[in-house]
Amino acid sequence: MRVGIPKSVYVCRNCSSSVSRTQRQKLVILGTGWGSYSVLKTVDKRLYDVIVVSPRNHFLFTPLLCSTTVGTLEFRSIIEPVRNTGFRRTDHFHLSRACGLDPEKKILSCESVLRPSLTYYLKYDKLVIGVGALSNTFGVPGVEEHAFYLKEIGDARKIRNRILSNFELALQPGIDEDECRQLLHTVIVGGGPTGVEFGAELYDFVEQDCSRLYQQKQQNVSVTLVESNQILSSFDERLRKYAEKKIKERDRFNMIQSSVVEVKPTSVTLKNGQVLPCGLVVWSTGLAPRSFIKTLNLPKNSIGQVLTDMNLRVCDTPKGEVFAIGDCADIEDMPLPCTAQVAERQGRYVAKQLNELSLNKTFPPLKFQSVGMLAYIGNYQALADTPEVKLRGFTSWLLWRSAYLTRLGSWRLRWQVPMDWLKTLIYGRDISRF
Repeated sequence: MRVGIPKSVYVCRNCSSSVSRTQRQKLVILGTGWGSYSVLKTVDKRLYDVIVVSPRNHFLFTPLLCSTTVGTLEFRSIIEPVRNTGFRRTDHFHLSRACGLDPEKKILSCESVLRPSLTYYLKYDKLVIGVGALSNTFGVPGVEEHAFYLKEIGDARKIRNRILSNFELALQPGIDEDECRQLLHTVIVGGGPTGVEFGAELYDFVEQDCSRLYQQKQQNVSVTLVESNQILSSFDERLRKYAEKKIKERDRFNMIQSSVVEVKPTSVTLKNGQVLPCGLVVWSTGLAPRSFIKTLNLPKNSIGQVLTDMNLRVCDTPKGEVFAIGDCADIEDMPLPCTAQVAERQGRYVAKQLNELSLNKTFPPLKFQSVGMLAYIGNYQALADTPEVKLRGFTSWLLWRSAYLTRLGSWRLRWQVPMDWLKTLIYGRDISRF
């Protein structure tokens, strides 16, 4: 979508595009996810006047998001406000969403999250697009209305409230056994790291806390993981089989190799016609582009991601002016997985490139080598798939926690997360519903 600026439209005063040689260039960063946050932290703010545009005002440490759904961690322990991240001026964050782009005129159209009727335009010299992606419903009926996603803090809070509501309702008089089993049955659709780790956290909650707090109904609790292919398909085969073995050994935890064709308020229908009564459906399958990405008149791949060159510069735009990183983008000659690790590395690469470009220096193409993958599978066991070693079990769990602790966005979070872990170990999970 290409936008123009009517004469009557307000243009942000801080965002004039007339930049003299003595002034800092205007760098606009879209999003506050792994890629965009990495750019913000790494770019030299003495060289650029940085403006961040995002519908959320915090960075979210997504690898630990599943832990908040059952109270292992508190929500604020894994988020860091963007305004804490070294802005030279406090008015350079906009709680808005991008809704249009004209790369020829270097104009970005924005809409306020707080007042959608308020629209305005930003001019930029450099633009970084890192808006992430949405969960892909694949057109399955009922997903939007009845399933829960797990990508944001708001999603985790909704899941937590639904879990606690279902347990409390199952204990009330007048609820028969069939309805009780339906309420306490959770269906997880998608066997990737998010689906498996959410199932692991739910399993720990049932084993460690439900046995104490909801003892009379613990036997009615069940979890079903639905995956059309193999779980954790990106992991080493031996580690994947170990995870499958451990999951299948658990009481009341089932795995079904199938696909979902419909989601209803109290059930899920599978491709083979089987109906699974349930009280909660968590949907974690694939990615789809956001509406802003869909509107862009730019080269894209088959799934709607913006195509870039090896320097992460958007194809068919002036070189060195528009970059795209993270889940919303794809490198034309080097496709990479949509993971936090990739987005963070891309963000650092773009920031360093911007620092060099301001000095009129050339920058080599991106080179990426994975440092490995981690996944928690429950009961103090995890998987560690690195280029050097393949670990599983308790040792991997220690590595999982240690690695994520060191990668948290600030020292404040590095204090809060261990304190939450300690409180959970001593006192159990918080089951307050709010």
